[in-house]
Amino acid sequence: MDNKKQPKFIAFSSQKGGVGKSTFTTLIASLLHYRLGYNVAVFDCDFPQHSLVQMRARDISGIMDNEVYKKIAHKQFMSINKKAYPVLQHRADGVLEAVEQFLASSPIMIDVIFFDLPGTVNSAGILKTLAGMHHIFTPITADRVVMESTLIFTQVLNDVIRKQGNTNIKTINLFWNQVDGREKSGLYSIYDELIKSLGIHLMNTRITDSKRFRKEGEADMKTVFRSTLLPADERLMKSCRLDLFMEEFLRTVKL
Repeated sequence: MDNKKQPKFIAFSSQKGGVGKSTFTTLIASLLHYRLGYNVAVFDCDFPQHSLVQMRARDISGIMDNEVYKKIAHKQFMSINKKAYPVLQHRADGVLEAVEQFLASSPIMIDVIFFDLPGTVNSAGILKTLAGMHHIFTPITADRVVMESTLIFTQVLNDVIRKQGNTNIKTINLFWNQVDGREKSGLYSIYDELIKSLGIHLMNTRITDSKRFRKEGEADMKTVFRSTLLPADERLMKSCRLDLFMEEFLRTVKL
C-alpha cells in the first residue's frame, strides 16, 4: 500500500479492564470523524463482549427514540455530508488481514483505524496485532493493581515487541484518567517519577473524573458525551480536560 495513503492504526489498550479504553476509543473516533473532518473506522476486537458494537446499536436506538438527539443527528449528517463511521466486529487474531481487505474495498480513503482490543496479552494474536499498531494509548488510574498491571503490560510492549524490531509501533503513551481532584497530588508525583524512571512516556494531560464517562445519552439529557454517532459536547469536553487531551493526541499521532 502507498505509504502516503496508509491510515494510522491506533489502539487504546490496557491489561486492566474498567480504566476507559473503549470509552476513549469512542470519544476520539467520534471527534475525529464528525467534528474534525477525518474518515475513521473502528474494529471491535474485544471478544466476547464487543462493547462498541453493542454501543452502536444502543446509539441508533437512543437517537431514534429521542427527538432532541434525532434533530442533532439529522443536522450533523446533513452538514458533514458523510455516513457514520463503521464499527466492525472481529477477533484480535487475524484482524490486521481483515483491515487490509476492508481498506482495499472501501469507497473512501480512511485516515485512522481504531482497534478496541482484549484486556490481556494472552489473547490469541494480541501481541501480533499490537505490533501492527502505529500508536498505543493506555489509560491509567491511581490504583496499585492498575499501575502494576499497566507497567508490566507496557514493558512487555517495549521489551518484547519494540526491541525485536518487527513492529510498526511509533509511540506508546500512558495517560491519567479518572483523576480525583481530592486525591493528594503527591501520589501522582510518585507514580509520575516511577513511570519516568522506567523510560515510559506519560502524556501531560490528566483527564478528571466525570460521571459522563459512565453514561450514554439518558432520555432527559440535552447534550451528548459518549456516542458512536455524535461528537462529545464541547462544554463537557472542557469540564474534564478532554479538549486538552485531544490537542495532545493530535500532536502525538501527527494528524
